Amino acid sequence: MDTMKLLLGATIALLLGALALSWNGMNTGVKNAPPDELARLRKQITELRLEQDKLQLERQMQQLKANAPVAPTPASNTAEIEEMRAKVAANEAALAQIEAERQRAERDAKVAQDEEGLLSQRELEKGDQELRRARMIGEALLIGRVSEYVEDAEYGGFITFEILMPEQVQPGTILAIRRKTGILGQLKVSEVTAEGAIANPLPGFGPVNPKVGDELILPPQF
Repeated sequence: MDTMKLLLGATIALLLGALALSWNGMNTGVKNAPPDELARLRKQITELRLEQDKLQLERQMQQLKANAPVAPTPASNTAEIEEMRAKVAANEAALAQIEAERQRAERDAKVAQDEEGLLSQRELEKGDQELRRARMIGEALLIGRVSEYVEDAEYGGFITFEILMPEQVQPGTILAIRRKTGILGQLKVSEVTAEGAIANPLPGFGPVNPKVGDELILPPQF
């Protein structure tokens, strides 16, 4: 029984320390709880569970040595164990709240950062039309990809392309070829089939020729 009392005393001391740390973290603001405090709380909860298992094992070993049937847990020990379990549960709840608040703070910080970045981008674009143009080209929806380019000196050549957004492609649709954040030129869809579509370059296309893999977009309205 002396060993059990010593283990109970050590367990309760650890519990009080963990509870004090948890209470201190919540008083100073769960949003600012340092990572080492979270680690200490996790470690102390684990230690409390291990001590509880040791108490149970010690009692069973003593009963086996005495070759006696398992005796009912004394009321005092039962009360202490239940109190310890309640405090472990309270610690776990405090830790969960700290983690939830930290995640919420991180999400809020990211949203604020993204909004700040977007506003800064818009301010830059006010004085730089090329920057605005590049952004609009980069954000344009991908309609298709060039499958083949056929040069034809008489008719000006044509391309065949894979259709990625069928609802946006029909004969007469005007598309632009995007390469990185620039536009090589525009084409007009002349034929749409189940295998893909054909488009012809419009006047002013070039001087760079299309190549396999170039992206087709709807021309942005600059």
